Amino acid sequence: MTKSTIAIVTDSTAYLPKALAAEYGVHIVPNVVNWGDKSYRDGVDIGAVEFFERLKVDPVAPTTSVASLGEMREVYTAAAASAEAVLGIHLSAKLSNTFKVAQEAAALLPDHKITVLDSETTSMGRGFILLGAARAAAAGQSLEQVVQTARAAIPHTGVVLTLETLKYLQRGGRIGAAQAFVGGVLDLKPLLEVRDGMIHPLERVRSRKKATSRLVEIVCERLAGKAKVRLAALHAAAEAEAKELLQTARDKLGGAVVETVLTDVSPTVATHTGPGTIGLAYCDGF
Repeated sequence: MTKSTIAIVTDSTAYLPKALAAEYGVHIVPNVVNWGDKSYRDGVDIGAVEFFERLKVDPVAPTTSVASLGEMREVYTAAAASAEAVLGIHLSAKLSNTFKVAQEAAALLPDHKITVLDSETTSMGRGFILLGAARAAAAGQSLEQVVQTARAAIPHTGVVLTLETLKYLQRGGRIGAAQAFVGGVLDLKPLLEVRDGMIHPLERVRSRKKATSRLVEIVCERLAGKAKVRLAALHAAAEAEAKELLQTARDKLGGAVVETVLTDVSPTVATHTGPGTIGLAYCDGF
């Protein structure tokens, strides 16, 4: 684990690969999947594989909730005990109350130097912001410098994804502006993006194959001419497709790509997007 005087905290919706989280000592607050009469901590009591296996056969639909204030405080307390200062970077406040609970937890620890940021994004869009901050901290930068690194990365990140269906987003109340796509031709596949902390519609295409092809086109168009591109493919029980998506995008962008990551969509995100979700997250210039 890379040692630093600044500890980084996030929540499980980033689904930062375990090896990277361990390398940089990132403290992760698990959000919660509620299923039937039981609750499961995301990434602790239930992982992506178990989640999707159960989703195939369980007639009861899962729901999600934010980690309790007590658990959030516990993680921040542990982080503060391990470093001189703490930076929390959390899921978009427009998608969840996680950021608000993190602020409340930090306020309960007035003797510690803690800053909490709204990443305005999710999944590996936030993951790259986290990695930038963690690497800056490991290089010996001050808390103020690390916070600035994270803030500066936010407008350089993006997440574009395609879903098998919009029913999960609609059922979970996270559909936002993508509601405009509901009620269209049933076999159309939606392309969505996370922008300004919300889920927005991009396009609809007529097949899964065209959706993944167009997804790569959109991301590569946005990153054309950019330097130091970081790419992540994220998926909900669609690993083979995600690997192919990542390789295709990497081939198109060539030498600009300096880092690639393949990761699952966390159960608390997949509850709202559904199985078959596949996407690309990116960050440029950092």
